[in-house]
Amino acid sequence: MKSTVQGIKPWIGSMAILVVVLIIAAATSSMWLPHVKQLWASQTAPQNKEESLDTHDDHAGHDHGHAGHSDATSVELSERGLKNIDFRPLTIELGTYSRRVTVPAMVVERPGRTLLNISAPLTGVISKIYPVEGASIEPGSPLFEIRLTHEELVTAQSDMIRTAEALIVVNRELARLSGLAEGVVAGKRILEQEYEKQKLEASLRAERQSLLLHGLSEKQVSHILETKTLLESLVIRAPDHLQKGESCSESHSYHVQKLPTRVGQQVQAGELLGVIADHCELYVEGRAFEDDALRLREAANRQWDIGASVLVAGKEADRVKGLKVLYLADHIDPQSRAFRFFLALPNEIVSERTVSGQHFVEWRFKPGQRMELHVPVEKWEEEIVVPVEAVVEEGAERYVYQQNGDHFDQVPVHVKFRDQTSVVIANDGALFPGDVIAARGAYEMHLTLKNQSGGGVDPHAGHNH
Repeated sequence: MKSTVQGIKPWIGSMAILVVVLIIAAATSSMWLPHVKQLWASQTAPQNKEESLDTHDDHAGHDHGHAGHSDATSVELSERGLKNIDFRPLTIELGTYSRRVTVPAMVVERPGRTLLNISAPLTGVISKIYPVEGASIEPGSPLFEIRLTHEELVTAQSDMIRTAEALIVVNRELARLSGLAEGVVAGKRILEQEYEKQKLEASLRAERQSLLLHGLSEKQVSHILETKTLLESLVIRAPDHLQKGESCSESHSYHVQKLPTRVGQQVQAGELLGVIADHCELYVEGRAFEDDALRLREAANRQWDIGASVLVAGKEADRVKGLKVLYLADHIDPQSRAFRFFLALPNEIVSERTVSGQHFVEWRFKPGQRMELHVPVEKWEEEIVVPVEAVVEEGAERYVYQQNGDHFDQVPVHVKFRDQTSVVIANDGALFPGDVIAARGAYEMHLTLKNQSGGGVDPHAGHNH
């Protein structure tokens, strides 16, 4: 019995030691178990190509350690994937962006410059009208022909012819007396003739000026003196351009806007015969709220460029750039509280044709056209300006996707301003000139990255074992 007990004691000691070893191994399994698994995997790895193909990993061929980027902030798309999202690259450049406000406007005529009234200089009957309404005429072109019936004009012409004839007689008498021998004619007689000549010359100058004031030209008055015949009719011509706009050439034409008279009509001196217009340069009249007066004054003082859009049926039909504020109104409309300001609008001919001897032109801008003015109120210089589609918003963060080899990195940026078309990104080192970002397709890249970071679908999801 004693020997049996002595044989069991060593066995109990060995079991105790084994239990202690197992407890220690379990406690330290996190330290040695991975190494054992790695050794086992290396020993059981496939030794040939066929074995490798039969036992390939689902993730084989994918490198999850791209140099220079992290999988959590990088997305890689195939060539077809880029086409699917309509990817468009954009090279970063520093530029200037202006924040603009839109105000309604209208094309108007230049007060005292665009419209010219053609009035009858003398009383008479209209015998001919040269242009038709809507035609284009050059300066100096004939407009109307009037048969003169003004009694005062007829008298003035007769008096001038009579004075001119008398002056001729006096000059002949002086020439005759001067040719006689000295002492034959008394000096008093010659002196009287010289006095008479001076009076006739003074009268002739006065009568000549009178005819000029009646509307006759120098050429017409000279013709009356040369032919000694009365002027029966008067041709009224288009005036020369007295004020030239910065964008108007000297040879631009007038537009016959209104012809209220007709052939055979008796007209009085000063009566309106027609209206011609000079549309080479017009004004754009903008109407802003009085709160915008300070901003408009700053735009005028800094000579900032203002854009304009012509509206047709509420839609933009034409766009103009580079306009400047000409002047601001000195009062605010008491009813609408609108503050008016004006811009010079250079015009141009877009079409012209000749029909039955009459020349017609069409100007690009016409009084009465509705416009929208895009007035700059704030400017950012040396900043990054990108299309609005290039920036993705997520909460307080804003991202762009920068091309880096065959993948795109998510880059957080600071947005200083955003409108419907453009985004101003701070030039703070997040992006540099020359970097290429996704100008279109950034949102789809962002969705792909979100799905990618969320991990794959659990194959056992929805199954109960």
